[in-house]
Amino acid sequence: MKNYQITQWCANFIRQQVQEGDFCIDATMGNGNDTLLLTQLCGKSGKVLAFDIQKQALETTKKKLTAAHVPENYKLLLESHANMAEYANPDSVSCIVFNFGYLPGGDHTLATRGETSIEALSQSLTLLKKGGMISLCIYSGGDSGFEERDQILAWLKELDSRKYLVIKSDYYNRPNNPPIPVLIIKN
Repeated sequence: MKNYQITQWCANFIRQQVQEGDFCIDATMGNGNDTLLLTQLCGKSGKVLAFDIQKQALETTKKKLTAAHVPENYKLLLESHANMAEYANPDSVSCIVFNFGYLPGGDHTLATRGETSIEALSQSLTLLKKGGMISLCIYSGGDSGFEERDQILAWLKELDSRKYLVIKSDYYNRPNNPPIPVLIIKN
């Protein structure tokens, strides 16, 4: 087995989930790695929406997608993920990807926050089609603190187990508050 980083661990499940023609959302665009993966997996007949509140994220992602010569099946939005329900219909999305924390290489004072992240997650549940998946990479400690992590984990614990399967994993033997990978699958 490979020595997976959290993003690689989540990408493994994303690859199993997303099919040609799917509609997917990258809720936290960042440097565009998940947007690129989703765009490739959805193919020409699919669609990807990617959200971020930082112009730097959009510019970096646009360059990455252009360099990779992916299908133009994406829309990059300078918008909070808390507003994603304005851009997608209920029960229409196959996969939604979140990376909570701050933009790697960006301003650490601009980070996701518990209140808007939980609003975005709540919207995600309504947008997700049956059998759809939400991938979460929850970073905490250092600059981003623990408040958002704790709020998200408490919210996840309360999800109706008849409607959603929540799989939380951890890097059990890693020091310094390792990130937490989580999958939510809509039954």
